[in-house]
Amino acid sequence: MSLNPQQNQAVTAEDGPVLVLAGPGSGKTRVLTQRIAHLISQKGVRGYQILAVTFTNKAAREMKERVENLIGPQFAQGLMLGTFHSVCARILRREVMHLPYDSNFVIFDSDDQQVVVKRALKELNIDDKRYRPRSVHGYISNAKNELISPDNFPTTTYRDEVVKRVYARYQELLIENNAMDFDDLLVVTARLLEENLGVREKYAERFHHILVDEFQDTNMAQYTLIKHLASVHKNIFCVGDSDQSVYAWRGADYRNLRRFEKDFNNPEIILLEQNYRSKQNILDAAMAVIKQNTNRRHKELFSDLGTGNKLIYFEAGNDYEEATYVADTVLQITSSGAARFSDCAVMYRTNAQSRLLEESFLRAQIPHKLVGAQRFYGRREVKDVIAYLRLVHNPSDQVSLARIIGVPRRGIGKKALETLYQVAREASNLTPGALLLELSSGTKSPYWEKFTSRAASPLSNFGKLFADWRASSEILTISELFDKILLDIGYAEYLKDGTEEGEDRWENVMELRRMAEEFDERSMTEFLETVALISDQDTLSEGQDAATLLTLHAAKGLEYGVVFIVGLDDGILPHSRTFDEPEEMEEERRLFYVGITRAKNQLYLLRAAERRRYGSTDWMSESRFLDDIPDNLIIGKTRASSGTSREKSYSWMGKSSRDSKSKTRWTSSSSKPSSTSAKRTRPKPFGKAQGKPAPAKESTYRMGTRIRHPEFGDGIILNSRGDGDDEIVTIVFESVGIKRLAVGVVKLEVLG
Repeated sequence: MSLNPQQNQAVTAEDGPVLVLAGPGSGKTRVLTQRIAHLISQKGVRGYQILAVTFTNKAAREMKERVENLIGPQFAQGLMLGTFHSVCARILRREVMHLPYDSNFVIFDSDDQQVVVKRALKELNIDDKRYRPRSVHGYISNAKNELISPDNFPTTTYRDEVVKRVYARYQELLIENNAMDFDDLLVVTARLLEENLGVREKYAERFHHILVDEFQDTNMAQYTLIKHLASVHKNIFCVGDSDQSVYAWRGADYRNLRRFEKDFNNPEIILLEQNYRSKQNILDAAMAVIKQNTNRRHKELFSDLGTGNKLIYFEAGNDYEEATYVADTVLQITSSGAARFSDCAVMYRTNAQSRLLEESFLRAQIPHKLVGAQRFYGRREVKDVIAYLRLVHNPSDQVSLARIIGVPRRGIGKKALETLYQVAREASNLTPGALLLELSSGTKSPYWEKFTSRAASPLSNFGKLFADWRASSEILTISELFDKILLDIGYAEYLKDGTEEGEDRWENVMELRRMAEEFDERSMTEFLETVALISDQDTLSEGQDAATLLTLHAAKGLEYGVVFIVGLDDGILPHSRTFDEPEEMEEERRLFYVGITRAKNQLYLLRAAERRRYGSTDWMSESRFLDDIPDNLIIGKTRASSGTSREKSYSWMGKSSRDSKSKTRWTSSSSKPSSTSAKRTRPKPFGKAQGKPAPAKESTYRMGTRIRHPEFGDGIILNSRGDGDDEIVTIVFESVGIKRLAVGVVKLEVLG
């Protein structure tokens, strides 16, 4: 396929800073790969002089394959192409002499990071019930994304003071473990380039051209990296779209697009507006939604794929019916032959929404896969084996040691482990792992007498195994060492307990071994780094005919023939915590925009009038974002009652529903469902369904009263009204947002 004029302008742009604002489905990967091929084949740039970074291993692999297909593998040699994290890891291992780490440093995943935070909290005598490790780590991660060190961590509250102390100890513990977390890969590289002029000039001189994919998702650390690496040649080619920036919660800052324009002296700006994915009706709906946001550069998305079907809206009576409707519709579409299961995707705002969908798909026997569920590399047995390999590779890794020293059980109890750590602390320059190696010599060890005989013997036995593995790692391949460790610890017997689950777990271990075998000609460092940097999207299986269930955040970069977006209720999308935050509300709108533009042929938009959440029933209002979609682009109906062909009406709830005569079945991209478009209105306030209202009970809770709920925690009364013999209070909770509760069935403590 030839390049369109806008794509060709981007591919052949002259040297200097270039910013390509690429709409969804506009062929940005094609532009990036063609740009690399153009630089090498037409401009004479060598492969090793080019750096290209993206956000997933899958995208990096695809780009590399496309470049090699365009110009041949021999011309692409030396090209540094990968994720930000993998590129930084390569640089750091080469420049480790400038860092407080050894070259065999390991990368701690999210579980490992929680372990380190918990240890820091314990050492500092801080209550981990009051200061949740996950929350504390979130503050630390945000600080790192902004390149804020522990010393410079801002403190305006007591909580900030606590986080600052934990942050400082957390970093010390990482160094003690010869480990970095994911954020450190970026931060340490950025600081190295900032503070070491020689290293900065080395890489800035080497990379004549730098290309960045998904630029709107960069955080401050990544932006700083890019600035330093492009500081000599200034040839930086960034592709992004502020309308698709949806990762602020993990540090992404769409304002980097504006910073780029300022810092790189008014770069050439090119718009990619032709969409090769979606029908025009879908694009028109997406543009109607996103144009409500401010601080964006408008793009007029267009498609040559035809007008296509109108969007289909469905308002369910409750969340169970919402999920059932999705499953029924997927069955209708696939049984008609219009699409395969793998063409269908269901998207939602929060992971918690997946449960009812999963149950409906299971009942309907629809094959499906859940993106963001426990990953292969997150399974217990896989993490156990990886921890053994990490410890052998890096004896300073205390997190891995703590994970596996009692797996399988070998007579090393909690007391023995505590003594091991205590003795290591008292000895100078000795980690617990190094102490175990010392104990491998048995009674000859100078540390033997520090332990009771009951503790010394099993610790020494494990130390002997550990020392043997360390020695064997010098001569065995990765898969041979893998086999030796499993045999020595009896891991097969430990897992294969005669149950089907045990067999499945052993199969997972064997699958990991198959991967390890692929690295037999490479290093343990490369193997462990690859495992650590694999993301959810990298593990999506290809070719499986199964529907996909995923969050809207996880949907970035993907596309499907038929898309269902569920939970289009105010409080869910947009999320309730964004109601008073204009910037966060704009991000919610961008999230909806991303979901819409994943659809190629048909888009379903769903909501539920009633939802069961956190143990209570909530009446929901239609998402305000639905009002942005013009009526001429969307049709709606209520689903037939389960087991009948009768249309079900929700008028008894006081709700306005869409036209109930339109068909729900999508037959093909050329056939349009017959319908009469009904005017959509905002939902009316919900009241009693039938009959005379009961005498109202006098309110006992006043607006603004602070209360405490036994499950939801602290909240503030928004309003209160009598309801027969009871009182209904609307409360905004810090933990779960807005809830409506009956006073008669819940105990509320007034805080004053």
